[in-house]
Amino acid sequence: MRALIQRVTSAQVHVDGALIGQCQAGVLVLVCAMQGDSDDLPARLATKISKLRIFKDDAGRMNRSLLDVGGAALVVSQFTLAADVSRGNRPGFSAAAPPEDGDRLYRAFVAEMRRTGVETATGQFGADMTVSLVNDGPVTIWLDTDS
Repeated sequence: MRALIQRVTSAQVHVDGALIGQCQAGVLVLVCAMQGDSDDLPARLATKISKLRIFKDDAGRMNRSLLDVGGAALVVSQFTLAADVSRGNRPGFSAAAPPEDGDRLYRAFVAEMRRTGVETATGQFGADMTVSLVNDGPVTIWLDTDS
């Protein structure tokens, strides 16, 4: 699985103009299931994100986790994280998991985020979404369970 984590002061996702998910201070997680991803990966990724020390401590250093600060998460599925542009200018997405696997792993990841104790809102798998955020820092981190 791949994830792009952005530390935010707020984030929202809309579908057809309707607000369907939002969070205040915490993280926006754009997540993509990849071909061949196993069922144990959502739990590993959720644990890593919930414990990732990207929030400031009293000295202003990134030393606190999402759990430490009581932050929230907005999780949005984004198959375009699997883009391959090595053969020209048009991205290919064949590395992404098929939709049925992607949806199952996305839902499992959301459940695992909630299981860690992080308040978690979501987008809508497969929908054309509009995502807005206020990036804090900015802090943006790429995670790949293969590495």
